Amino acid sequence: MSRKIVLALVALMAAAILSCQAGPTEVKSDLEQKLDELLNPLVEMNLFSGSLLVAKGGEVVLAKGYGLANREHGVPCSPETKYRLGSVTKQFTATLIMQLQEEGKLSVEDKLTDYIPDYPDGDKITIHHLLTHTSGVPNFTGFPEYVKTMMIPATLEEIIERFKHKPLDFEPGEKFSYSNSGYLLLSYILEKASGESYEELLRERILEPLEMEATGYDHHETILPHRATGYALERMEVRNSAYIDMSIPSGAGAMYSTVGDLFKWDRALYTETLLTQGSLEKMFTPFKSDYGYGWDIREVDGKKVISHGGGVNGFLTKITRFVDDDMLVVVLCNIESPYIAEAANQISAVAQGKEYEPVKVRTPVDVDAAVLDEYAGEYQLNPGFILTLTVEDGRFYTQATGQPKLEVFAESESEFFLMEVDAQITFVRGDDGSVSHLILHQGGRDQEAVKIK
Repeated sequence: MSRKIVLALVALMAAAILSCQAGPTEVKSDLEQKLDELLNPLVEMNLFSGSLLVAKGGEVVLAKGYGLANREHGVPCSPETKYRLGSVTKQFTATLIMQLQEEGKLSVEDKLTDYIPDYPDGDKITIHHLLTHTSGVPNFTGFPEYVKTMMIPATLEEIIERFKHKPLDFEPGEKFSYSNSGYLLLSYILEKASGESYEELLRERILEPLEMEATGYDHHETILPHRATGYALERMEVRNSAYIDMSIPSGAGAMYSTVGDLFKWDRALYTETLLTQGSLEKMFTPFKSDYGYGWDIREVDGKKVISHGGGVNGFLTKITRFVDDDMLVVVLCNIESPYIAEAANQISAVAQGKEYEPVKVRTPVDVDAAVLDEYAGEYQLNPGFILTLTVEDGRFYTQATGQPKLEVFAESESEFFLMEVDAQITFVRGDDGSVSHLILHQGGRDQEAVKIK
């Protein structure tokens, strides 16, 4: 046989081997195809970018990135991309609290005054109240001045002073009201009870034991390989998100991670690697509004679902644990898009083999200025909580009590939506034709607010 024929046969054999090796990776699974169908249209419209992971029975079924981790340099998102977690951090803070309780260094029944003796009404507030958002401590990230201070480095003590002397929203234990302030106080308590910084506790007690090497407390100045840049939308245009110094969120939202590391975290929560079974059960027991210690706990279709979302400048995240089915869905995004929440829900539906619907993208339309003037005014959602609608330079805005002002866009003459959060507003007229009330559609709930001014 000639040398040319031998070389040709070798080339053919090599091609066949490569073809066999490449074949399985080129054929997408049914899950990946459906997720591509769901997410690629949003990516093309700059309404979704991030990474996701689906695991079943302790095995990763799919880990994939969509869109760009950095738009300036065209860096794609991947399973290795690191994202700021926002409030997903709270479950780690709660775990640290439970670890110190197991060691007798604190108790969830301790009073806030045990750690900050001069805290007003601190003798009524327990660690349990702080963990479950039932303390009544007002949420400092909702203060009007928050956006002016979030970029300035501050110590825990300095941040606590911003809300320490404000009156409680309600008597501790009376009701549920989500408060980042509570988890700032928990961060301070952890440091007082342990003698270590929050960051050291996190690293030594959770990240190192679980070998979560791609996770940590974020610092802007640190060179962090595979770090995603955070983006926001302004009138459907992508821009860099507003800067926040990561000393501000602390144990309420300062961590970063990857989808792969959060898979390691999920697996540990099925074992006693970090906490005893008794502590895990306590953490996963729902209190008011189905909230436990750093987690939402709900029954869906008769099965237990443990989850939490997160949001911090430029990032939206969600981790969902379908514990009865031993399934995990992690969605980490680097764009503040109002479509992320719905996309995350549909991703979970696809992962469970359920029917899913394409995410509805809302398109702004023009509405006569006189109509907007009719809608402007104050609407009472409940006592002490007002939605104020205003028209400024031809643009329409809403501002809830204690929260920042957000622009509202018309979808029709009576239906409006927000781009920065997943919320919609329907204006309703009475028999006389005047505007009587509005309906706020948010988080799967419809809340009526009567026009009072």
